[in-house]
Amino acid sequence: MTVWTLIKDFLVSLFSFDQAHPLLFTQFYFWAFFGLVFAFFSLFSNKVLLRNAYLFAVSLFFYYKTSGLFLILLLFVVIYNYFAARWLRSRKTDRGKKAVMILSVAVDLSTLIYFKYAYFLTDLVNNLFGTSFAVYDVFAAFGNMLTGSELFRVDSIFLPVGISFFTFQAISYIVDVRRGRIEPVRNFLDFGFYLSFFPQLVAGPIVRASEFIPQLHKPYNLSRRWFGIAVFWIMNGLVKKLVLSDYIAVNLCDRVFENPLMYSGFENLCALFCYSLQVYADFSGYTDIATGVAMLMGFYLPKNFNSPYKAKNAGNFWKRWHMTLSNWLKDYVYIPLGGNRNATAGTWICIVGFALIAVFLSGSIWVGAVALLIFAVVGGFYLFKPESRKKITTNINSLNTMLLGGLWHGASWNFVIWGGLNGIGMIIYKFWKKWNPMQRYVVITAVTMALYFLKTFAPAPLWNLFFVWALITWFGAGIAYLAGRLHPKAPDAPDGPIATAWAVFQTFVFITFTRLFFRSGSNLDPAEANEVAWNTARNMVRQIGSSWDLSLIPDMAVQHAPVLILFVFGMIVHWLPERFKRRYRIVFAHLPLGVMALVVFAIILFFYQFITADLQSFIYFQF
Repeated sequence: MTVWTLIKDFLVSLFSFDQAHPLLFTQFYFWAFFGLVFAFFSLFSNKVLLRNAYLFAVSLFFYYKTSGLFLILLLFVVIYNYFAARWLRSRKTDRGKKAVMILSVAVDLSTLIYFKYAYFLTDLVNNLFGTSFAVYDVFAAFGNMLTGSELFRVDSIFLPVGISFFTFQAISYIVDVRRGRIEPVRNFLDFGFYLSFFPQLVAGPIVRASEFIPQLHKPYNLSRRWFGIAVFWIMNGLVKKLVLSDYIAVNLCDRVFENPLMYSGFENLCALFCYSLQVYADFSGYTDIATGVAMLMGFYLPKNFNSPYKAKNAGNFWKRWHMTLSNWLKDYVYIPLGGNRNATAGTWICIVGFALIAVFLSGSIWVGAVALLIFAVVGGFYLFKPESRKKITTNINSLNTMLLGGLWHGASWNFVIWGGLNGIGMIIYKFWKKWNPMQRYVVITAVTMALYFLKTFAPAPLWNLFFVWALITWFGAGIAYLAGRLHPKAPDAPDGPIATAWAVFQTFVFITFTRLFFRSGSNLDPAEANEVAWNTARNMVRQIGSSWDLSLIPDMAVQHAPVLILFVFGMIVHWLPERFKRRYRIVFAHLPLGVMALVVFAIILFFYQFITADLQSFIYFQF
């Protein structure tokens, strides 16, 4: 084999797309790629126009190596939204601007809906009307027509990596131009760079134009301290991903979720709790790496996580988890629906639509009866107690936002259930926090007794689960009531450390339970997501909620000891005070470069001991 043949083969592999080996932050190839990118970047880092054009081209190449021909879709979104914003600004009347905004948002959503929700909508129509429609990839058919071959499959639709993230960025850009918050970007290369910046392109965070565009025109500046901080974030993200997330996934979570019935209730419960740490370490790990890589090139991404498992309630959790998505949903879904002001037509269309679809798909008269009862009660309060209308519409808008947020995560009813449970948890907490300890104790006592009768006279694993959780909550509420009666200034008073720890524990358990539906809908072919996800969730509830053989738990704990120890370690680190984490971050950043290099080398040797034979993709790549 000649040298030229070797060079040719290398260039072919370099510029070809391999679906089985996309560019990932956890691969050596990515860091070789980034090393080359950064080397050339340093040559003209202060020549703004050239720098932005270069990084735009690099980002397109990165997306091609990640998603292949879906690069055409990204280019379409870039080109369309660039000209749409300029067209919108050129309209003279408010009606004309609004029409362009609606058209542009519709175009962006259409691309997202087609690629992400084709299976979901087809399955929904088939279930509701008894039809047998199948998905058809019109883009593949068009590609076959152009090439005169059968190169592309037309009977399946593949989800482009990161489509939700760059589509949401495009929508926020168009809407913000319409609202007058930002001016349309004049230079096409600048806009293309903003929408395709490769560190955060495929899994966020979701970056607003108002946050990022001003950075495009600033001269490059990377101080010695910020260099150290950037390296820290990269190392921190890799450790989260490779040591925590991947190890826990491969050695417990994936196995149990693949076939819950093969494992005991204890193992199912352990897998569920470990998944909460896995998904956090995976997603925040990606964000940390993206933040560090962007900082090395002089750009700063918004904060996306703020120790979410320190949250004391479901609402506070969503102010700490995937913060850029939460803020996006607030600004572009919750407020347009009416927010905490009033109800709009969209408010009622969403909630009634979700309710009717749930009734039809469940095929259960009981689901319909419960839905009618809820609507009757809520409608009664809305009609006959005008003073409660604002509170009702606020809660409905919150629930709608969480349902749509769940649907954003994936084309499966399990994601909708997951979003709905989070919304219900937020609403319940609003009532709970307004009650005094006595009222809380009375309510949770009644709920616990009701669940006890249900599990006794209508036995089911689900009632067992709910009863155990209600019993724990009842115990906590009782302690809080007694403490308040005996010593109002006790450490478990509302703001005391015991009360805070208890609230954090309850919230973590609640969020973990909802993740049962989130994980069951993940990692699935969209064609079978609904059925398989529902069966997985049902089987796990069955295993966890059934009787346990307590004598086997010590042996099972020993068998899974490495994973459980890693879980405990990860949670302890997560719960460390923020000021402590900030301190060791600063210490690392100020290490001499030689010492820092040795530390980085040691960390790399350490986490490579945890690397599995087949590297795991980032969980949020599928969203």
